[in-house]
Amino acid sequence: MLNEIYGPLKSGTDIRGTAVEGVEGEPVNLTDEALTAIGYGFAAWLYENVTPQYGELYTVAFGHDSRISADRIKAAVLPTLLDCGINVKDCGLCSTPAMFMTTVDFECDASIEITASHHPWNKNGLKFFIRKGGLEGSDIEAILTNAQYDIKPDLPEDMPKGTVTEVNYMTNYAKMLREKICAEVNADDYARPLRGFHIVVDAGNGVGGFYAEKVLEPLGADVTGSQFLEPDGMFPNHIPNPENKVAMAAISKAVLDNNADLGVIFDTDVDRAACVAADGKEINRNALIALASVIALEGNEGGTIVTDSVTSSGLKKFIEEDLGGKHHRFKRGYKNVINESIRLNREECVNSPLAIETSGHAAMRENYFLDDGAYLMTKIIIKAAQMRKEDKPLDSLIENLQQPIEAEEYRVKILDPDFKAYGMKVLEDFDAWLRSNEAYEVANDSFEGVRATKIEADGWMLLRLSVHDPILPLNIETNKAGAISTILYDAKEFLSKYDQLDISALG
Repeated sequence: MLNEIYGPLKSGTDIRGTAVEGVEGEPVNLTDEALTAIGYGFAAWLYENVTPQYGELYTVAFGHDSRISADRIKAAVLPTLLDCGINVKDCGLCSTPAMFMTTVDFECDASIEITASHHPWNKNGLKFFIRKGGLEGSDIEAILTNAQYDIKPDLPEDMPKGTVTEVNYMTNYAKMLREKICAEVNADDYARPLRGFHIVVDAGNGVGGFYAEKVLEPLGADVTGSQFLEPDGMFPNHIPNPENKVAMAAISKAVLDNNADLGVIFDTDVDRAACVAADGKEINRNALIALASVIALEGNEGGTIVTDSVTSSGLKKFIEEDLGGKHHRFKRGYKNVINESIRLNREECVNSPLAIETSGHAAMRENYFLDDGAYLMTKIIIKAAQMRKEDKPLDSLIENLQQPIEAEEYRVKILDPDFKAYGMKVLEDFDAWLRSNEAYEVANDSFEGVRATKIEADGWMLLRLSVHDPILPLNIETNKAGAISTILYDAKEFLSKYDQLDISALG
């Protein structure tokens, strides 16, 4: 059992906490002392679970996003690796997907990225990778347990210290993406296949500025109007998050203001992305999944697309009826979705080429099932360039996708200290109530929570239990204007019976 110091630092498959003072009520818990212990704890985990592949000593790549606390965190963790006889390739400013790729083509046994994804400027954390992919939640638990009990590798006295080599791996990574575009666009000008293509990039002052400067522009693309490319860990312009309305409005405006063909937006560490069509219309959430599915199912006819649980009914219809694929909804959480797609391929011999969450995490089988925003945007740009030859807009590929007219998420707080048990009891009762209600049809293929359709409202709701927080998220979507209120009324009437629920969010 993790204690009050290390327990709060576990965030699914990451380590994450408050790294900078300045926000009331959020004291720093990602302290130098904790980080040092975590560094040794990771080294102990590495020695126990991974065999060095490139010599007698381990080699670990180390990178960070643009957050202002990155240097302090690196200064606390890196010396612990050296002290344990681990050689470090210091990659400096680097995207999270690129850090994984160091284990594929850069002779690294593992890698660490300092990042807190799209979270506010005062947060930070650590993500870990080995050649098989990102570490699982159980691995993070083991690392934090090692830290809590001051467990270090049991090393011989004559073990040499590790060394640090500074490298610019992002140059390698950008080259890989350029080569993919050159090979697959099949343009007359092989070296500059994006000549005449106007693409605006919004990096949100995270790491993603490299995509405009080192990938698109060298291939002939006009990147005029690209914005917020300079790394700035205070994120002064907007939250670097493709799910954020202000961020999406910013990239849509940039596309329209510059008369661009396409807009691309990344989160801080570039493991998520979204795009905008030439008319300023967002290709995000269900629309992004639909477009990625079109691409992923080419050559994978009848394949299965794995998504999280909150995707729309219109998306399911589009994947199965328009594309001839199969739609497999699973639990929320990008790692859950990725692992399910991997499991289907390995254990059930199911052809599943894509795992994608509505948040923008997209992992393609052809790319090591790595959730990589730059790779997804590269695939989309290749497709857009190919369609441009036919004088067809990119978004014509998803013109048959039915988007919900209304969509909302509400977060119901659980007050009971044993929130998981209480939440599960609510869900059990909710399922029984809906099955006895003639107005609703309950889905029998939900892997998370309870999902039911209200026919007369032409919409559905999903009530589920948050993995880590005392919250029951309630998602509602309808295809009729004003109909969302009728489903919300039913949910509120049911949930109001529970004295350990705070339903104020329901209005």
